[in-house]
Amino acid sequence: MSDSGEMNDDPVQLARELEAVLFLSPDPLTLEDLCDLAEEAPGSVQRALHQLEERYGAASGLELAEVAGGYTLRTRDEVALICDRLRNRPAEDRLSPAAMETLAVVAYLEPITRREISRLRGVQVDGVVSSLVERGMLEESGRADEGGAMRYSTTRAFQERFNLKASGDLPPLERFELTGPEADSIRHRLADTGHVASADDGDDGDDGDDGGA
Repeated sequence: MSDSGEMNDDPVQLARELEAVLFLSPDPLTLEDLCDLAEEAPGSVQRALHQLEERYGAASGLELAEVAGGYTLRTRDEVALICDRLRNRPAEDRLSPAAMETLAVVAYLEPITRREISRLRGVQVDGVVSSLVERGMLEESGRADEGGAMRYSTTRAFQERFNLKASGDLPPLERFELTGPEADSIRHRLADTGHVASADDGDDGDDGDDGGA
C-alpha cells in the first residue's frame, strides 16, 4: 500500500478502478472500503475521488455523491423524470430455456398450433405459449381449419428482439441460446420436418401437415 503522503504511481488508473467499484456497488462505499479494495492509502484514494468529482461535473447525468457515510455514483436530480420512466417500464426479464425452445419451433414452422408445438418439444406448452403471447413474442394467426385449433406466429417484437430485417428471416438456432443436447434435439426435430438440414445434409422434403409458412 502506498504511503498516505505519496501520489499513486498511476492516479488515472486508480480513479478508473474506483469508478468501476462505485458503479457496481448497490450501497455507498466508505473511504475505508475503497482503500481496502484498491489497496491504497487514504490520500491516494481521496485524490482519485476528487478526479471523479471533476469528471462527473454539472454537464454529466451522473454525480459522485457522499451519502450515508460513504461514496456512491448516482443519477442527478435533473434527470429523474427519464429515469422514472425506465423504472416504470415492465421488466424485460430473460426468456426461459422453455420459452426460447418454443420460439425456435414457432419461428421455423409458423403458423403452428399448440398441439404441434407440444408434439415437437415433447412437453405441454400451453403456459409457455400464453406467456409468449402476453409478452408480444407470439400472436394468434388464424385457425388450421374451420373451428380447428388456433395457430401461432412470431411477431414484429420477435423480429426486433432477434434483430431480423423481415418476417421471412430466420435466426440460426444458436441465437435462441440453445446449446448442447437441447439444440441438437430441436435441430433433429426440425430436420425431421424438412425445415433445416439434417446432420448428414439429407433432405427429408416432408412438408407434413404442420403448414410451415
